[in-house]
Amino acid sequence: MTLTVFDLTVARGGIPVLEGLNFALERGRALILRGPNGSGKTTLLRTIAGLQSPQIGRVECMGDSFAYAGHSDGLKTMLSVTENLTFWADVFGKKDISKAVAAFDMSNLVDRMAGSLSAGQKRRLGLARLLVTGRPIWVLDEPTVSLDATSVKMFADAVRTHLKGGGSALMATHIDLGLTEAEVLDVGPFKATVNSTIAGEFGEAFL
Repeated sequence: MTLTVFDLTVARGGIPVLEGLNFALERGRALILRGPNGSGKTTLLRTIAGLQSPQIGRVECMGDSFAYAGHSDGLKTMLSVTENLTFWADVFGKKDISKAVAAFDMSNLVDRMAGSLSAGQKRRLGLARLLVTGRPIWVLDEPTVSLDATSVKMFADAVRTHLKGGGSALMATHIDLGLTEAEVLDVGPFKATVNSTIAGEFGEAFL
């Protein structure tokens, strides 16, 4: 499953933040986005995942290919770890959650309410959802937030297994995950040239 981006311009608050993006992400590969905070990485990921429309250009990929994980863990706090994973597995037509539980070392937490978990445990549970989607392309925005070094390794191992299985991953992260399969795209050179009148009205508050 190949993801291809053609001449893409993405906007936040109606104002372009990145423009002229062209790249392809092949099966078994990872692409890591780099750039300072506010440079447009989140906007780019949300656009590619189909959560907002591009201003110019297009994203080509077969439908229902993406699993998106953003800043929110997307958990149901009054459900247990098992119930959360089972819920998402059912949504995506899957049944087995055992690999997800094992990958993020949550076997001792399966009966705990998600709302009672620590920040790092919640993040691990949120990421474990990726493994029950069956989706080939993971689109991930700062996935290692709140994770300690051990949990970061778990995540990196999960990504590596996903890639070896023919999946791919597009992610924004400042952490070196040790993924030799990964390429790096610096979004800095693609910063949009904002119309001076618009920039004056908004004071670049959205950039």
